[in-house]
Amino acid sequence: MPEATFIRDTTGHDEFASAGSVLIIDDEAAIRESLQTLLEFEGYSVEAANDGEEGLARIAERPFDLVLLDFALPERNGVEILREIRERDSELPVIMITAYGTVENAVNAMQAGATNFIQKPWDNEKLLADVRTAVGRRRAEEEVVQLKRALKQRYNFEQIIGKSESMLRIFDLVAQVAPSRSTVLLQGESGTGKELIAKAIHMNSPRKDRAFVPVNTGSVPADLLESTLFGHVKGAFTSAVLSKKGLFEVADRGTIFLDEIGTMSLETQAKILRVLQDKKFMHLGGVNEIQVDVRIIAATNVDLKQQVKEGKFREDLFYRLNVIIIDLPPLRQRKNDIPLLAEHFISKFARENDKPALHVTPEALRPLMDYDWPGNVRELENVMERAVVLATGTSLTPDLLPENLTGHGSRFALMEHRPDASLFEIIEELERRVISDMLEKCSWNQTEAADRFRIPLSTLNQKIKRLNIEIKKRGKENGSN
Repeated sequence: MPEATFIRDTTGHDEFASAGSVLIIDDEAAIRESLQTLLEFEGYSVEAANDGEEGLARIAERPFDLVLLDFALPERNGVEILREIRERDSELPVIMITAYGTVENAVNAMQAGATNFIQKPWDNEKLLADVRTAVGRRRAEEEVVQLKRALKQRYNFEQIIGKSESMLRIFDLVAQVAPSRSTVLLQGESGTGKELIAKAIHMNSPRKDRAFVPVNTGSVPADLLESTLFGHVKGAFTSAVLSKKGLFEVADRGTIFLDEIGTMSLETQAKILRVLQDKKFMHLGGVNEIQVDVRIIAATNVDLKQQVKEGKFREDLFYRLNVIIIDLPPLRQRKNDIPLLAEHFISKFARENDKPALHVTPEALRPLMDYDWPGNVRELENVMERAVVLATGTSLTPDLLPENLTGHGSRFALMEHRPDASLFEIIEELERRVISDMLEKCSWNQTEAADRFRIPLSTLNQKIKRLNIEIKKRGKENGSN
């Protein structure tokens, strides 16, 4: 029996928290009782109905996490009941159970929207595993829906997912700064969702009915960026056969989002500074000043302070942008958001590709949680899209994930490539890889690595020697003093 989960109510009493709610629809009393006993012993809250109509009435009365539905019911068969369940709740998992395990029955059930198909007599462990998977998926999907609803109600956030403390702090900060006119600087690695945060600020501001204009300044050639931002007059340069408005005019009384602002030339930075200070600019090649009311939200994945020291970024512009700073954490620092994000992307791409509802198996979730995600949320989104497109069933399994998540370097591949290795050899090799990886992340600074491992430097040095790990030098110091 799985470990019980307890919650404390306001009176101080402990109450058993159900592992999930299951409805059994079967006309045989012995089957209903057998399933109910098995599931209740595992901690599930179980109700039973002896025909399809009674089952549909129960579903109308209260929500369930799963339905176990008999294929051969009196009056109306299980497939008919399944189709009606799907009309009422398209996402409710339904496992069909039958004594007639023909291919035709299985195909009919799956086409009608069954989550799975089990034949009588069933294997208890297999049935329980299928129930756990289906209920886990249902609860994960509901958590995503509830989280989206809560974020929508509280912050008017449409596409941002997160329940980690770091993201909740960001949501509160966004809600505070959005109504103001202040410039905002978003800092974070590529793929952390800076544009989504910028749009959330805009949509929660008094400017929400005006344009939100995103500009990736790093992707626009330097010689075209000024024309793109500020527009030009006819004849300003060789190909300027017509006058053209710039994006600052398009964003008038709205918001302009300048992504990768650290890539701008110093000349363009000077013009951005003037817009911030005076709300004025001139078309390229023009002589008339144009007045605009635009809120600027900028973003960078580089250290602008360092850019200022190196003479690559104007100090006066940096301090103009440095009014309100929001630091977005990389995905590796908010890993408890990964299951929610994965479910969100799976649902999105399943809809876009006309695929049935998918769920992440525990075996597939493990490498997702172990991986460091250098590409952050954008990389996770791409991985989930790939998995949905390649999936042929209703389960997202490890074989649908790219090799850099489950291949060489993972504990699974290690055991596959060295099937005769002893437990000691496997643990030693894993330890060597983990320490080498941390040292590389710390630029081979052993002191920093020891701090991050929360072990004494002497202990780390002993492990490095025992495991024959080659230390790469860091110039004048290697951090092992």
